[in-house]
Amino acid sequence: MSVIAVHASGFLDPQAVIAGAGVWGLVVVCAIVFVETGLLVGFFLPGDTLLFFTGVLTLSGVISQPLWIVIPAIAISAALGDQLGYIVGRTTGRGIFDRRDSGLFSRSSVTRTQGFFDRFGPAAVTIARFVPVVRTFAPVAAGVGKMERRVFTLFNLVGAVLWTIAVVLLGFGLAHIPGVADFAARYIDLVLIGIVVLSVVPIVIRAIFARRQHAHV
Repeated sequence: MSVIAVHASGFLDPQAVIAGAGVWGLVVVCAIVFVETGLLVGFFLPGDTLLFFTGVLTLSGVISQPLWIVIPAIAISAALGDQLGYIVGRTTGRGIFDRRDSGLFSRSSVTRTQGFFDRFGPAAVTIARFVPVVRTFAPVAAGVGKMERRVFTLFNLVGAVLWTIAVVLLGFGLAHIPGVADFAARYIDLVLIGIVVLSVVPIVIRAIFARRQHAHV
């Protein structure tokens, strides 16, 4: 690994991290994705842009593995990270959600995560995967709330797979178009918000419709 390359561009520069890792690029990506949700200190990690550039660099050959290996490897890492976060929530997570602001944990982030669960129920586990910071706390919140493990695992797997496919393929596809990849990388957050909106709108409409039906009963 070229430590100089990574350091020069900054640890939070996904392209530099992957390129600097050389043949271990995919392993580094998987490790970062796992840490982002599994160890509760990864909310500052560039998960979305990391996956985007994984797609870009897979096309260019910097990541030597093909997509049919890259996508499952990252999806499994993401799912395992969430499972660990869930276990942390079930065992010791209550203290995290009761504490005030600290150097690592923002109360506003915790409140935002709880709001996701209040609004979307178990589907929040899937939706949160597309939202930075919230995806770090969502599995812990599910564990603290004693969500049934089978339910959590189902929504966790769906979220991990959809997130990985959407973002990696976005980078891979746009990398075919000169200049578009760089433009999309700058606005990856807006792109992902669009994905979340498309995912959430049907759920919201269904919830409103169900509530109105219940009110008329």
